[in-house]
Amino acid sequence: MSNPAYSLRQLTYFVAVAEAGTLAGASATLHVSASALSLALDELERSLGAQLTVRRRAHGIRLTPAGQETLRRARRLLREAGELADAAAGDPGEVAGTVRVGCYTTLAPGLLPAAIGRFTADHPRARVEFLERSQDLLVRGLLEGELDVAVLYDHRLDPALELTPLSANTPHLVLPRGHRLLHGTAPVALADLAGEPMVLLDLPPSSEHALGVCLGAGLSPRVRYRTANAETARALVGQGLGFTVLAQADPEAGRREEVVAVAIAEEPAPLPIVLAWSAQVAPTATARAFAAAVRPA
Repeated sequence: MSNPAYSLRQLTYFVAVAEAGTLAGASATLHVSASALSLALDELERSLGAQLTVRRRAHGIRLTPAGQETLRRARRLLREAGELADAAAGDPGEVAGTVRVGCYTTLAPGLLPAAIGRFTADHPRARVEFLERSQDLLVRGLLEGELDVAVLYDHRLDPALELTPLSANTPHLVLPRGHRLLHGTAPVALADLAGEPMVLLDLPPSSEHALGVCLGAGLSPRVRYRTANAETARALVGQGLGFTVLAQADPEAGRREEVVAVAIAEEPAPLPIVLAWSAQVAPTATARAFAAAVRPA
């Protein structure tokens, strides 16, 4: 097996430029001159025998198709190199290195802190970097090699992802306290809300799923307000500005005075939560260890 003609330094510079979108941006991040970055890119392209970027003055850097594939592989290779260095400094078999984790924004408060706590307690020399994003950005991050694993809803996901079931959230209805349909803890039929305004959590796939739940119950919702923040949605409901349908649990349930969460009489199906990673790339040892920390016992 011949030694590669490229270096980890060249790959590091290439990834930084690709992520920054400009030589100047990568230069500021790495504290390396733009001319040194440009030279490293030229050397990497010669080594690989492919054009990876299109560099246009005042228009930044655009990756070619070969550059997109190289970026995915380079991210993976650099993480494995870091994992190798960390592991070499520790005990044999010890999990070390960095795992990059993505989590759907509304799921993060309930799932991510506990998973990170278990993982770091079991593997003190490993590190977690996490991003909270919408589902489409998480999927893109997995497929492009930016993320090792992600926690998200199993809702129309790309078939190029490998999925491990974690749990499920059942959609519920949030109404202002004192609403005419509230009778203790009795479920409320969505169809009885016809004509009332809806506050929509506009964060795919939550928005699409909530609207589907309403339509499945025979309610064509009249959306008055949209927000990408679940707390804002609850606050708008608390002001009497509409109802909302959410899948994620409210961590402050029982302490809120202005809203009430109740079951939906039409009994919508639970929305599965999964751990996902790219089927095209085998997860690193650190990523596998984090996946074990996320899975229910």
